[in-house]
Amino acid sequence: MAPRDPLLCSLRVCVLQLQSCADSVTDSDSHLTSCCQLLELVLRKGLQQPVLSLGHRDYWQCFDQLPQKDTCGRLSALSLAVEQTRVCRKLLTAQGRGRYLIRLALSRRVLPQFITHILHTPRVLEWYSPTSSILRNEELVEPFMSLLLVLSQMDFKLDMENCSFLDENWLLPVYEIYEVVPCREVGMVLRFVSSSSFNKQVCPLHIIFIIFVRYLSGRTFVLDLVPGSQAHADRFVCPGDIIDEINGTSLRNSSCGQAGLVLSRLKGCPLTIHVLRWRAHDGTVYRPLVKLLRALRMENPTLQLCPAPSKHSASTEPSHSLKEGRIVYMVQFLGRANIGMFGGKEVLQQAIAQVLEKNLPCQDVVLDMETHLTCTDRKSKQELFEHHYPEISCVGRHSQPDYTILAFCVVDSPETPWLTGFCCVVLRARSMKDCEEIIHRMAAGFKHTEWFV
Repeated sequence: MAPRDPLLCSLRVCVLQLQSCADSVTDSDSHLTSCCQLLELVLRKGLQQPVLSLGHRDYWQCFDQLPQKDTCGRLSALSLAVEQTRVCRKLLTAQGRGRYLIRLALSRRVLPQFITHILHTPRVLEWYSPTSSILRNEELVEPFMSLLLVLSQMDFKLDMENCSFLDENWLLPVYEIYEVVPCREVGMVLRFVSSSSFNKQVCPLHIIFIIFVRYLSGRTFVLDLVPGSQAHADRFVCPGDIIDEINGTSLRNSSCGQAGLVLSRLKGCPLTIHVLRWRAHDGTVYRPLVKLLRALRMENPTLQLCPAPSKHSASTEPSHSLKEGRIVYMVQFLGRANIGMFGGKEVLQQAIAQVLEKNLPCQDVVLDMETHLTCTDRKSKQELFEHHYPEISCVGRHSQPDYTILAFCVVDSPETPWLTGFCCVVLRARSMKDCEEIIHRMAAGFKHTEWFV
């Protein structure tokens, strides 16, 4: 009877579970972490430590010592994967690099080739014990390779940028991307401030996008947001979240002031901010962050983590959602009307009444307010209008009785405003809170045009 190994038996069950789940395997798959852990245990089993070295040997060193070029002298696909792992700034340990490489090999379907390469590289294979290693047992390595071939036929769609916690844990946090254009034309201001160097009580009014951060264990934690600021309205980050990366620059192992230094180099440029959420996919605290959040609370007793989402609210349709990392609002488009050559706030109430009197059918639309206003029909996905903030002259809401109705005046044609004048666009929000947020964000967009770092 062929020998059986408990690791291979568990791996076989895990592979079958992955096969039965879906067409593709993503980071949210509950069996992915177990599969990766078992692969790691197989690669570590029987790995011998060097006698005359003080350093600890892990399976990453096995991959790193493989020949870099193929028989034709070119860099192979395996060597490119190893090099990508080696230069990743978010990984600080051999354990993290090994885990990253396993995920990368699964995504590129080359894990069997990696193991085959080790089996045909004697100086690396000799690091494994001939008595306890699966890789040096002819009867066990064959079923192991068969399982790897099955994995290579699956479609793994893994987010390789979400790797900052692989040094500590296979379990990954919720990872989101936020895009913003903080420049004079759009009216966005962005500033990361150390909690010890800035007083939010004396925050200048024109600074509308401020995040207070704390550097702890090489990570940039969000401590607080300026109340009433654009960052507070957007909620793209919450206290307890981690700023992981800005425009490709990793903040892993960062020190005090590094986030602000990165922003100062990117002044006036569009920004892509990568955020690690403190709350896991199931709504609980992300386990590897428990100790760090506890330490933050000890240093900052006023730290308020956002409450968990209500279970009752899951059954109702949300009034806003995330689209590619930014907040968009679900509103109704009630219509628009030309209001002549004056577009000041004094004409808003009359213009709203003028539109409501037409009694036009409402349209369910999505309002995107990131860098400019874009209104898209929810059903047909057709864009109804697009306006940049400099075109908007005023914004406000209905005085009574429906406080969820808001409107803004905009130049009919920015190229020839003296010919067409202004028009008033009227919308209905889902709630008074959404109405206030939309008005605040729109007003901030066309009023504030300064950049601070």
